[in-house]
Amino acid sequence: MPNILPAWKRLPGHAALALLLAGAPAWAEGQHPQSAGQIAFSQLPEGPLPAPWHFATLPGKSPTQFGIASLDGEHVLRVSTSDAYGNLVYPLPGAVNGAAAALRLSWRWRVDQLVAKADIRSRSGDDAALKLCVSFDFDRSRLGFGERARLRLGQIHTGERIPAETLCYVWDNQLPVGTQLHNAFTHRMRFIVLQSGSTHLGQWMSESRDLAADYAQAFGDESAGMPAVIDITVSADSDNTHGSGLAYMGDIHLGP
Repeated sequence: MPNILPAWKRLPGHAALALLLAGAPAWAEGQHPQSAGQIAFSQLPEGPLPAPWHFATLPGKSPTQFGIASLDGEHVLRVSTSDAYGNLVYPLPGAVNGAAAALRLSWRWRVDQLVAKADIRSRSGDDAALKLCVSFDFDRSRLGFGERARLRLGQIHTGERIPAETLCYVWDNQLPVGTQLHNAFTHRMRFIVLQSGSTHLGQWMSESRDLAADYAQAFGDESAGMPAVIDITVSADSDNTHGSGLAYMGDIHLGP
């Protein structure tokens, strides 16, 4: 059964979206990775994701569907959203520190159906067929009082610690590749568009990112150095535009 978050719509202002940061990840029990490394969907059987994956959606929303499926002879993560919202969170057992060795985040992804009316620049269009997000262990005491209060309020309502910084790589439907912007609801989440439109629709695309460099571009206004990574999240939503999307994610690697 999915872990349903409490009623976020009752929260004022940005507090509602504070609950959405990387799905407000829970530290699920089970087999955790010992260090940065391979997240191998290809090694999992078809069906639901096992621990330590944690699924989070919202009350009153249809959940985005995540599951291991066979495609072109290999097992991959299938992500289907139809007027839905959902995050699939992979919590790391402890902080993965990239200070000693530069961290790269590498993965393959594929979008077969874009969320047609999505526009991540606006609240009414804040949807995407596929995002890969990384949350950081940023010292929230360095945030302003208002942002700290909203994070505390989010924790009270969810029972989960809300990440103070989340960077999402987006397969968008319209914005130019390389676009960087803040989430329309909260500065605690920031976007980098890596793929856009239908040019590569239905094709596997490989990505490899220098995480520290991307962090500096996205959050350089807050910190001179990248904090430790605390979780990785696969996300897709279409609840704001009431559309649909279909995408796939291949194995994810986090390491030097």
